Amino acid sequence: MAQEAEMAGAGASSLAEKIETLFRTVRRPNREQYSNEDVARACREATGETFSATYLWQLRTGRRDNPTKRHLEALARFFQVSPAYFFDDRSEEILAELALLEALRDAGVRNMALRAVELSPEALDTVSDVIETIARREAARGKPSR
Repeated sequence: MAQEAEMAGAGASSLAEKIETLFRTVRRPNREQYSNEDVARACREATGETFSATYLWQLRTGRRDNPTKRHLEALARFFQVSPAYFFDDRSEEILAELALLEALRDAGVRNMALRAVELSPEALDTVSDVIETIARREAARGKPSR
């Protein structure tokens, strides 16, 4: 999760980068990415306007970079961010918060976080060290983070 938050904050400046970061960060409950068709369909339903999977792919890849206000609002609504995300320099902060919220959707992460509330600061440091050690081992083995 920390890796996703770091990726989210890493230079999400162009519209294409911001949209792509939303796709990487906001996922289905089973942690799979949404498809272009899933998002385009939801945007069509929200706006009543034309919004194809191809058009979304073009926005994600930077081949098109001038969507309408309604298209951006629909994307923002789907990914549950403010439309200002697409224009605001605070987009990195917004994505870090979004990554945390997405992590808390995972029952295992939520359960650990709730149990950690009762721990002392020293115990929290120990848990953090253990998690960091496991994350490094998995990275060394080439296991992808969620």
